Amino acid sequence: MSDHNPYETLGLNESASFDEIQDARNRLVEEHASDRKRVEMIEASYDAILMDRLRMRQEGRIKVPDRIRFPEKITPAPPAVAPAPASKAPAWLQNLLVLDTPSRSDVLWPATLFAGLGALSLYAPGLALALGVGVSLYFLNRKEHKFFRVFLLTLVGSTLGIVIGLQLFPFLAAPLAALSIDSNAFASWVTLLLLWLISSFLR
Repeated sequence: MSDHNPYETLGLNESASFDEIQDARNRLVEEHASDRKRVEMIEASYDAILMDRLRMRQEGRIKVPDRIRFPEKITPAPPAVAPAPASKAPAWLQNLLVLDTPSRSDVLWPATLFAGLGALSLYAPGLALALGVGVSLYFLNRKEHKFFRVFLLTLVGSTLGIVIGLQLFPFLAAPLAALSIDSNAFASWVTLLLLWLISSFLR
Protein backbone atom coordinates (compact mmCIF):
# COMPACT_ATOMS: atom_id res chain seq x y z
CA MET A 1 0.00 0.00 0.00
CA SER A 2 1.18 3.55 -0.67
CA ASP A 3 1.60 6.32 1.95
CA HIS A 4 -1.97 7.60 1.50
CA ASN A 5 -4.87 5.56 2.89
CA PRO A 6 -6.86 4.23 -0.08
CA TYR A 7 -9.97 3.78 2.06
CA GLU A 8 -9.90 7.46 3.03
CA THR A 9 -9.46 8.43 -0.62
CA LEU A 10 -12.69 6.59 -1.43
CA GLY A 11 -14.38 7.84 1.75
CA LEU A 12 -14.73 4.37 3.23
CA ASN A 13 -13.66 2.46 6.31
CA GLU A 14 -11.83 -0.85 6.24
CA SER A 15 -14.99 -2.87 6.96
CA ALA A 16 -16.65 -1.71 3.73
CA SER A 17 -18.09 -4.45 1.53
CA PHE A 18 -16.96 -5.04 -2.02
CA ASP A 19 -20.20 -3.53 -3.36
CA GLU A 20 -19.67 -0.39 -1.27
CA ILE A 21 -16.07 -0.09 -2.54
CA GLN A 22 -17.19 -0.45 -6.15
CA ASP A 23 -20.05 2.04 -5.73
CA ALA A 24 -17.73 4.61 -4.11
CA ARG A 25 -15.16 4.22 -6.89
CA ASN A 26 -17.78 4.64 -9.64
CA ARG A 27 -19.38 7.65 -7.95
CA LEU A 28 -16.05 9.43 -7.39
CA VAL A 29 -14.79 8.76 -10.93
CA GLU A 30 -18.01 10.25 -12.27
CA GLU A 31 -17.78 13.28 -9.97
CA HIS A 32 -14.13 14.04 -10.85
CA ALA A 33 -14.22 13.06 -14.52
CA SER A 34 -12.64 16.38 -15.54
CA ASP A 35 -9.71 16.04 -13.09
CA ARG A 36 -7.40 13.45 -14.59
CA LYS A 37 -4.99 13.35 -11.62
CA ARG A 38 -7.84 12.91 -9.15
CA VAL A 39 -9.31 10.07 -11.24
CA GLU A 40 -5.89 8.38 -11.34
CA MET A 41 -5.66 8.62 -7.55
CA ILE A 42 -9.16 7.11 -7.17
CA GLU A 43 -8.27 4.25 -9.53
CA ALA A 44 -4.96 3.64 -7.70
CA SER A 45 -6.80 3.55 -4.35
CA TYR A 46 -9.38 1.17 -5.73
CA ASP A 47 -6.66 -1.15 -7.08
CA ALA A 48 -4.78 -0.97 -3.76
CA ILE A 49 -7.91 -1.96 -1.83
CA LEU A 50 -8.54 -4.87 -4.17
CA MET A 51 -4.98 -6.10 -3.82
CA ASP A 52 -5.20 -5.74 -0.03
CA ARG A 53 -8.46 -7.71 0.04
CA LEU A 54 -6.95 -10.42 -2.14
CA ARG A 55 -3.94 -10.75 0.17
CA MET A 56 -6.24 -10.93 3.21
CA ARG A 57 -8.29 -13.66 1.57
CA GLN A 58 -5.18 -15.66 0.76
CA GLU A 59 -4.11 -15.35 4.40
CA GLY A 60 -7.55 -16.48 5.55
CA ARG A 61 -8.35 -13.21 7.29
CA ILE A 62 -11.47 -12.64 5.18
CA LYS A 63 -14.10 -15.34 4.90
CA VAL A 64 -15.25 -15.87 1.34
CA PRO A 65 -18.97 -16.65 1.12
CA ASP A 66 -19.79 -20.22 0.07
CA ARG A 67 -21.76 -18.96 -2.93
CA ILE A 68 -18.49 -17.55 -4.31
CA ARG A 69 -16.18 -20.39 -3.22
CA PHE A 70 -18.44 -23.27 -4.23
CA PRO A 71 -20.87 -22.04 -6.89
CA GLU A 72 -21.42 -25.61 -8.14
CA LYS A 73 -23.05 -26.55 -4.80
CA ILE A 74 -25.80 -23.98 -5.19
CA THR A 75 -28.86 -25.58 -6.68
CA PRO A 76 -30.80 -23.30 -9.00
CA ALA A 77 -34.28 -22.40 -7.85
CA PRO A 78 -36.96 -24.45 -9.59
CA PRO A 79 -38.89 -22.54 -12.25
CA ALA A 80 -42.12 -21.02 -10.99
CA VAL A 81 -44.15 -22.72 -13.70
CA ALA A 82 -43.04 -25.87 -15.48
CA PRO A 83 -42.80 -25.21 -19.22
CA ALA A 84 -45.59 -26.83 -21.17
CA PRO A 85 -44.44 -29.74 -23.32
CA ALA A 86 -44.28 -28.89 -26.98
CA SER A 87 -47.36 -30.07 -28.81
CA LYS A 88 -46.67 -32.68 -31.46
CA ALA A 89 -50.06 -32.35 -33.16
CA PRO A 90 -50.25 -30.65 -36.56
CA ALA A 91 -51.03 -26.93 -36.51
CA TRP A 92 -54.53 -27.42 -37.96
CA LEU A 93 -55.40 -29.90 -35.19
CA GLN A 94 -54.11 -27.88 -32.24
CA ASN A 95 -56.75 -26.20 -30.10
CA LEU A 96 -59.50 -28.01 -31.96
CA LEU A 97 -62.33 -26.60 -29.87
CA VAL A 98 -61.65 -22.89 -29.42
CA LEU A 99 -64.71 -20.78 -28.65
CA ASP A 100 -65.31 -17.67 -30.72
CA THR A 101 -67.15 -14.48 -29.78
CA PRO A 102 -68.92 -13.80 -33.07
CA SER A 103 -70.62 -10.58 -34.06
CA ARG A 104 -74.41 -10.51 -34.49
CA SER A 105 -74.12 -10.82 -38.28
CA ASP A 106 -71.75 -13.80 -37.89
CA VAL A 107 -74.52 -15.57 -35.95
CA LEU A 108 -77.66 -14.40 -37.80
CA TRP A 109 -76.47 -14.89 -41.38
CA PRO A 110 -75.58 -18.61 -40.88
CA ALA A 111 -78.71 -19.06 -38.72
CA THR A 112 -80.88 -17.82 -41.60
CA LEU A 113 -79.26 -20.22 -44.06
CA PHE A 114 -79.47 -23.18 -41.69
CA ALA A 115 -83.12 -22.36 -40.89
CA GLY A 116 -83.88 -22.39 -44.61
CA LEU A 117 -82.12 -25.73 -44.93
CA GLY A 118 -84.16 -26.99 -41.96
CA ALA A 119 -87.33 -26.17 -43.89
CA LEU A 120 -85.93 -27.91 -46.96
CA SER A 121 -85.17 -31.02 -44.89
CA LEU A 122 -88.92 -31.64 -44.51
CA TYR A 123 -89.01 -32.49 -48.23
CA ALA A 124 -85.43 -33.52 -49.04
CA PRO A 125 -83.43 -34.29 -45.87
CA GLY A 126 -80.45 -35.68 -47.76
CA LEU A 127 -80.11 -32.60 -49.95
CA ALA A 128 -80.57 -30.26 -46.97
CA LEU A 129 -77.87 -32.15 -45.07
CA ALA A 130 -75.43 -32.01 -48.00
CA LEU A 131 -76.01 -28.27 -48.42
CA GLY A 132 -75.64 -27.82 -44.65
CA VAL A 133 -72.21 -29.45 -44.73
CA GLY A 134 -71.21 -27.09 -47.56
CA VAL A 135 -72.49 -24.03 -45.67
CA SER A 136 -70.63 -25.13 -42.52
CA LEU A 137 -67.42 -25.63 -44.48
CA TYR A 138 -67.79 -22.18 -46.02
CA PHE A 139 -68.40 -20.27 -42.79
CA LEU A 140 -65.72 -22.11 -40.81
CA ASN A 141 -63.13 -21.79 -43.57
CA ARG A 142 -63.89 -18.07 -43.88
CA LYS A 143 -62.76 -17.63 -40.25
CA GLU A 144 -60.08 -20.30 -40.09
CA HIS A 145 -58.32 -20.72 -43.43
CA LYS A 146 -57.24 -24.16 -42.14
CA PHE A 147 -59.13 -26.51 -44.39
CA PHE A 148 -58.22 -29.82 -42.73
CA ARG A 149 -59.32 -28.55 -39.31
CA VAL A 150 -62.52 -27.10 -40.80
CA PHE A 151 -63.21 -30.39 -42.56
CA LEU A 152 -62.65 -32.36 -39.35
CA LEU A 153 -64.97 -30.12 -37.32
CA THR A 154 -67.68 -30.37 -39.97
CA LEU A 155 -67.30 -34.15 -40.26
CA VAL A 156 -67.50 -34.62 -36.47
CA GLY A 157 -70.47 -32.24 -36.24
CA SER A 158 -72.34 -34.03 -39.04
CA THR A 159 -71.71 -37.48 -37.60
CA LEU A 160 -72.70 -36.45 -34.08
CA GLY A 161 -75.81 -34.69 -35.35
CA ILE A 162 -77.04 -37.73 -37.26
CA VAL A 163 -76.31 -40.11 -34.38
CA ILE A 164 -77.94 -37.86 -31.75
CA GLY A 165 -80.96 -37.19 -34.00
CA LEU A 166 -81.57 -40.89 -34.68
CA GLN A 167 -81.15 -41.75 -30.98
CA LEU A 168 -83.57 -39.01 -29.84
CA PHE A 169 -86.25 -39.70 -32.46
CA PRO A 170 -87.84 -42.75 -30.71
CA PHE A 171 -88.50 -40.63 -27.61
CA LEU A 172 -90.23 -37.93 -29.68
CA ALA A 173 -91.76 -40.17 -32.34
CA ALA A 174 -95.41 -39.62 -31.33
CA PRO A 175 -95.47 -35.80 -31.41
CA LEU A 176 -93.22 -35.71 -34.48
CA ALA A 177 -95.41 -38.21 -36.34
CA ALA A 178 -98.38 -35.91 -35.72
CA LEU A 179 -96.42 -33.19 -37.55
CA SER A 180 -95.49 -35.64 -40.35
CA ILE A 181 -91.79 -35.46 -39.46
CA ASP A 182 -89.89 -38.70 -40.01
CA SER A 183 -86.59 -39.81 -38.47
CA ASN A 184 -84.52 -38.60 -41.43
CA ALA A 185 -85.93 -35.08 -41.29
CA PHE A 186 -85.47 -34.94 -37.49
CA ALA A 187 -81.86 -36.19 -37.69
CA SER A 188 -81.25 -33.61 -40.41
CA TRP A 189 -82.62 -30.83 -38.14
CA VAL A 190 -80.40 -31.88 -35.23
CA THR A 191 -77.37 -32.06 -37.55
CA LEU A 192 -78.08 -28.63 -39.06
CA LEU A 193 -78.47 -27.14 -35.58
CA LEU A 194 -75.14 -28.63 -34.50
CA LEU A 195 -73.41 -27.44 -37.68
CA TRP A 196 -74.79 -23.91 -37.09
CA LEU A 197 -73.42 -23.91 -33.53
CA ILE A 198 -70.01 -25.13 -34.73
CA SER A 199 -69.74 -22.69 -37.64
CA SER A 200 -70.90 -19.72 -35.51
CA PHE A 201 -69.27 -20.30 -32.13
CA LEU A 202 -66.05 -22.21 -32.87
CA ARG A 203 -62.91 -20.94 -34.51
